[in-house]
Amino acid sequence: MTTVHNTTPQYPFTAVVGMDDLRLALLLNAVSPAVGGVLVRGEKGTAKSTAVRALSALMPAVDVVGGCRFACAPAAPDPGCPDGPHEPGAVEHRPTRMVELPVGASEDRLVGALDIERALSEGVKAFEPGLLADAHRGILYVDEVNLLHDHLVDLLLDAAAMGASYVEREGVSVRHAARFLLVGTMNPEEGELRPQLLDRFGLTVEVAASREPEQRVEVVRRRLAYDADPAGFAARWAAEEEALRGRIGAARELLASVVLGDAALRQIAATCAAFEVDGMRADIVMARTATALAAWAGRTDVEEEDVRQAALLALPHRRRRNPFDAPGLDEDKLDRTLEEFGGADESADGEDDPEPDGPDDGPDGGGPGGAPPPREGGPQESPQPPGTELPHQQEREAPQAAEAPEKSEPEPRPQAGAAGERPAVGATEPFRTRRLDVPGLGEGADGRRSRARTAHGRTTGARRPRGALGKLHLAATVQAAAPHQHARGRRGSGLVVRRDDLREAVREGREGNLVLFVVDASGSMAARKRMSAVKGAVLSLLLDAYQRRDKIGMITFRGAGADLALPPTSSVEAGAARLEQLPTGGRTPLSEGLLRAHEVLRVERMRDASRRPLLVVVTDGRATGGPDPVARAARAARLLAAEGTASVVVDCEAGPVRLGLAGELARELQGTAVTLDELRADSVSALVRTVQGNRTDHANRKAA
Repeated sequence: MTTVHNTTPQYPFTAVVGMDDLRLALLLNAVSPAVGGVLVRGEKGTAKSTAVRALSALMPAVDVVGGCRFACAPAAPDPGCPDGPHEPGAVEHRPTRMVELPVGASEDRLVGALDIERALSEGVKAFEPGLLADAHRGILYVDEVNLLHDHLVDLLLDAAAMGASYVEREGVSVRHAARFLLVGTMNPEEGELRPQLLDRFGLTVEVAASREPEQRVEVVRRRLAYDADPAGFAARWAAEEEALRGRIGAARELLASVVLGDAALRQIAATCAAFEVDGMRADIVMARTATALAAWAGRTDVEEEDVRQAALLALPHRRRRNPFDAPGLDEDKLDRTLEEFGGADESADGEDDPEPDGPDDGPDGGGPGGAPPPREGGPQESPQPPGTELPHQQEREAPQAAEAPEKSEPEPRPQAGAAGERPAVGATEPFRTRRLDVPGLGEGADGRRSRARTAHGRTTGARRPRGALGKLHLAATVQAAAPHQHARGRRGSGLVVRRDDLREAVREGREGNLVLFVVDASGSMAARKRMSAVKGAVLSLLLDAYQRRDKIGMITFRGAGADLALPPTSSVEAGAARLEQLPTGGRTPLSEGLLRAHEVLRVERMRDASRRPLLVVVTDGRATGGPDPVARAARAARLLAAEGTASVVVDCEAGPVRLGLAGELARELQGTAVTLDELRADSVSALVRTVQGNRTDHANRKAA
């Protein structure tokens, strides 16, 4: 089920402990859905989903046209509603819906599906609504939004921006209203959203579990009480829930009266310019957020603190240029910008200002209508209902400080007895790399690396549907139905189409792969400039993998063995963190690195057989660790080649005299060898010649 039905009472929103930023962002969107939704980023187990689901109980109930599948408002029904036109009649009063979009949902499940057979044979627009229609005038919740296919995220965000969903199939189109509060949650460890998609969310919030023992105790106490008696627990918080629901309604009514003055607009524009955000969406979102903040505080004018808080919610995710940029905002720079372009002195009229200017640790309930609803106290730090006070600056910074060591903690430990170990060195600046791909035609997840049969791309043929009809191939369908028209007793101009006539398009696009890096960290790679260049190359390949929607993994080898520094993941940030901490030194157990890669790929093949791997070995080709190291490395390479593993060897050998060992390794792997220089995108001809030459050799070898 994707639509949430409350057979068991939801965990109360007012019972959520801490997480002031998250609660405030959700409430601002409840007051003004035009803010554009919330993206909640945080580690697992931080009650992200609990808070989002609890919000639905606070939303005002809605009136809908009876029997309308698209939740049209009786007072102003959608003139283009597929179920319309609506005649005056029965009105249904129901709670606001919260609809969940599963990660594995199809495009038809999201936007709806047309019955192509009836459209062709009867000329009827038979439309089955999708989740966007279910979510109209409600909440659409996407858990793990970063794992959703990119084209679904694009469709989702387009509908959220336009307030309507469009379904186009072979000249048949359906449009319906789709206005909803969009909330997405994600764990950054499992991969990032692309910057273009991040920008489409109005606000973003970083959440992390509290490090305060008393607050953690209260979280556990309340959760156990709820699990033991959900109805009784909800009843104890009913008064607080009702008070907060009333405040949301009052803020909605006040919103139209809030004035966004020129001084506040100048601060918004100056802030967006100072932080170099792209486009104008940030300015618009900040303006809407500041207006909602003023309404939430019970005021009709936007103040500097509203602009400041709007910037903290609307800008951090818009400053990211690549996945290695840390999210966040320099608050000192923000304060300087607001002070420079502030208009507080011009508007001062000598009357008492109920809003404190400086500290962030005071409640903002002094303005008209801003008094917090009553609530029982507890051992938590913030006894007021959520959103009645601005988040503490210390609370915003503490989770980030607590997370920092975790991101770089799992690093390869020095090998016991490894001689000559050297500390980690920094990487050179990343550069744009050439695309390295897997030969052949795959059927993996949509991406941007290797050729594959996908749901999107250029049409290369037609076939009978395998299960539900995907993208119709109209010409092939007509061609299949045409010979049978006389036998089917066709009359008139309509085409008589049967289910067996339908053909779906076979499309070719590109897939994402599993890129497994095997990085030589031995003493032969330890020269500082050389290792910096190697790390810069791997960092560049990591960035390329992020842009091409790959999964990545990393194995390092040195001393006596190989370490799985990063199990396969979608988070290139984690890969960059492991790379940064990589020390060097010791012998070169090349065979151990290759054998470890073979084992990792074997396990991943069982987990996801459709995702094809690409092995990238970064080494100078030397093998010095263990008995008979050269022969053992050659056997390990042939083992990988025998299983058809596509591979690229990045030759890191430097100096006037070169042994060509990396090239020998590439031949044993039946892969391609490229130098660091050839890896760059501006070295096109050399790389193309190398790749084509190796493929020709392999083809000739197989033919022989």
